[in-house]
Amino acid sequence: MNKILNYRVVSLSVIIFLAFSLITIAQESNNYPTIGEVVRFDNRINDLIEDDARIELLASGFEWSEGPLWIQDGGGCLVFSDIPRNSVMKWKEGEGITLFMKPSGYTGVADYGREPGSNGLTLDLQGCIIFCEHGDRRISRLEKDGGKKTLADNYKGRRLNSPNDAVVKSNGDIYFTDPPYGLPKRYDDPRRELDYCGVYRLSTTGQLTLLTKEMTRPNGIAFSPEENILYVAQSDSKNPIIKAFPVKRDGTLGTGKVLYNYLNFVRKFPGSPDGLKVDRSGNLFATGPGGVYIITPKGKLLGRIHTGQATANCAWGDDGSVMYMTVDDSLCRIKTKTKGANWKNIP
Repeated sequence: MNKILNYRVVSLSVIIFLAFSLITIAQESNNYPTIGEVVRFDNRINDLIEDDARIELLASGFEWSEGPLWIQDGGGCLVFSDIPRNSVMKWKEGEGITLFMKPSGYTGVADYGREPGSNGLTLDLQGCIIFCEHGDRRISRLEKDGGKKTLADNYKGRRLNSPNDAVVKSNGDIYFTDPPYGLPKRYDDPRRELDYCGVYRLSTTGQLTLLTKEMTRPNGIAFSPEENILYVAQSDSKNPIIKAFPVKRDGTLGTGKVLYNYLNFVRKFPGSPDGLKVDRSGNLFATGPGGVYIITPKGKLLGRIHTGQATANCAWGDDGSVMYMTVDDSLCRIKTKTKGANWKNIP
């Protein structure tokens, strides 16, 4: 065997070993590596996360992981978007990572930039997955027969930018954000048909309502446990905030107020305000620079699940007390002492 051939064989062996190691990390259920730490700013965080809680690294090797969603059927699993690869991946304890869907957010034939796939994922009241699709610029639903249905792709005849994240109200209405991050040239893309970034409500009757266009880069979105407040994160490095909007009886929004401003952290750690979830006591678990920030309903920062990396989104899983996090190219989780808001009501 000549040296060149031997080199190629050795190189191939290394690649196979690394791939096998990656799969092994995803499949080992009792011995995951850990990263980061829990940074505590207020003693009240001790009621939410144990002193010895660890951030477990479940799997790596993705391009940009987003939109984690726990599905309780079949013993429970987590699905999440890998946006650049136009895919949705599935992780299950003891089985590891498998491909759940491809394509996930773009079905065209031409190149569509760096982030063509689905972003945020959530469940409707019937347990069907709702997709925020970048490339196809729509909100869609995966039907029980396996096909997809478009729920909304335009507002008053003008195509949406690129739906980013969504939350379903207890009456079935879908609230979602629509920044232009999925467009190949983002804000400067000639395909843009709307000159603002909106927050919308899609009613169960199919009516699409623009709730606000005051936020420059609306991103993560979640309700308070009583659904009287809608939280929206803004991933704008010049104004990195979370706003709290009162929800009126008709489902529209009142005047929003800044709940939290990340400005002191955006220069210190990678990432920006992105996805967020709420626990049963109304505390926000909101991704931001370097991890997941735990913020009270009054805007007090209790602590940070510090991954040290750009952290895109998070979701409750298992029995509702485990926080799963999409962290750059990885999937992580941490056990908490609380549970997701209205967890028992999830299909």
